[in-house]
Order: sequence, then structure tokens, then C-alpha cells
Amino acid sequence: MQFGSQSEVGKIQSILLKHPRDAFISQENVEAHWKRLGYSWCPDYDQALKEYDNFVELLKKEASEIHYLPKSDETGLDSIYVRDAIIIARKGVILCNMGKEGRRGEPSACANYLSGLGVPVLGAIRGSGSLEGGDAVWLNEKTLVVGSSYRTNEAGIHQLKELTAGVVNEFAVVPLPHWRGPSDVLHLMSLISPVDYNLVVVYSRLLPVQFREWLLQKGIRLLEVPDSEFETMGCNVLAIAPRKCIMLSGNPRTRRMLEAEGVEVFEYEGEEISTKGAGGPTCLTRPLLRLT
Repeated sequence: MQFGSQSEVGKIQSILLKHPRDAFISQENVEAHWKRLGYSWCPDYDQALKEYDNFVELLKKEASEIHYLPKSDETGLDSIYVRDAIIIARKGVILCNMGKEGRRGEPSACANYLSGLGVPVLGAIRGSGSLEGGDAVWLNEKTLVVGSSYRTNEAGIHQLKELTAGVVNEFAVVPLPHWRGPSDVLHLMSLISPVDYNLVVVYSRLLPVQFREWLLQKGIRLLEVPDSEFETMGCNVLAIAPRKCIMLSGNPRTRRMLEAEGVEVFEYEGEEISTKGAGGPTCLTRPLLRLT
């Protein structure tokens, strides 16, 4: 199988997903675990299946290969957010070490499935290191930006830098704010989503000044998500090809900004699969191969 996705904007050729029927399993299972995992409210299982199938139809506009992780006794509801468990590099998959205790089994479950596809493991974050995939953003094929957060610590970042030494030229670390504390989720991809090689959606109010200026110095245009649409994940936008993206419905101002830049936008309803679990379209997907 071909793989390698050191890009957030290239045309998606192959993608890894986990359907809620294999993550949520049943309404009874959802009801038993949603509070412990920090969901804002209990997802409706049947509605989640419908929302997800509609989301997949949007992905099929570009992705020709869709791979689904199977049900696993080692994972829970959060495994629907496949972005966080692994990072894909040119030489193989990097297994993360989840900062959220209830998600610790997800990287190995991904590794077991991907090994059957012939995708090699480049390495794993181990020991005291923690790292979640939502904190890692490929700004371009040779530039990897990593958020230092409650889910991704210094030891994990150091290990990732060593593992990617042969495939990146520039490795940047972005300290993330406290926001609502360690019990909430704030990944780097909560604050920045590339939609083209020189165009990103950002929520600047939570970005470090130095990082924001660094982006501008690289000639990258910033589309500023308004305060009213940050909570509704207006900043969490998935590029399925350059200037073609999927976003959660309910963010009209952000959508208009994107369309004014010539970006084709597709929306999905995601109350059950995104809003309640605080995971937007980037969180729901892990591209395995993008064409650049």
C-alpha cells in the first residue's frame, strides 16, 4: 500500500477512519462512558451513524481509498477521532502516546490494523513522553509544527523530533495556552487548519505572537475565525484537496471568508459525532496518502 502524508492540504488519496458503529458500538455503551470521557452531552447512537455516513460521502469527493479501523476492546468512544493516535510520515507511521488516559489503547490498535496494510512503524512515543496527533501539523512537506499542550509534553516532542529527523528540515514547537485546563482538549489543530500551501484558518486570540508572526513571514495568509465561531469549531477545517475543504455546519462567517478566497466548502451536520465530543473533521480523519 502507498502511504505518506507530510501535508495537510494535498489531494487525499487514501484515508483512515473509524465508524461510530465500531467506536460507539451501541447506545448503551455510549450512555455508560460519555460523562467519564468529558463529552458535553450524551451522543445519540443512531443519529451519529447517519451523520457519519453523510460525512463519508463528502470525503469520497476526493478520497478513492477509505480504510476503517475495526472494533477493539482496547479502545472507547474517543477512537472515532483517529487523528490523535498516529502521525503519518514518508517512512512510516509514528505511534503516539495519548495524554488522555482513556485513549491509551488507540495507537496499538491502529498499528495492528495498518500492519495488515503493509504500512511500517517508523517509531513510537514511549515512557514519560506524551503526544497526540491533533498537536502535529505539517505546514509543508518539510516543516512540522507541534503544539506543546496538556496532551503533548516536552518528552514526547523531543522523541517526535528524533523520529522525524530524516524527513523534515524545520521542526517548530508552539506553546499552547491553559485555556480551560487539563480536563478539556485544546490541540494545535484547534487553532490552525491549513487549506492551501499558503492559506490557513486560525484563531489568533489563542496563538503565541511569535508563531503568528512566523507564519506571516513565511508568506502564509491567515483567515481569522471570529470569536463567535471558535466554540463551534470554525477553526477545525479539513482540506481534502488544495482549496477544497469540509467543515462543520454552523460557521457561516468562516465559510464566507473561505469562499472569498476561492475555497470550495462542503458542510456536514455533526452534533453527535463532532460537537458533543469536541472533535471536528480533522479529528475524525487520518489521511494516509495525499498527492502533492
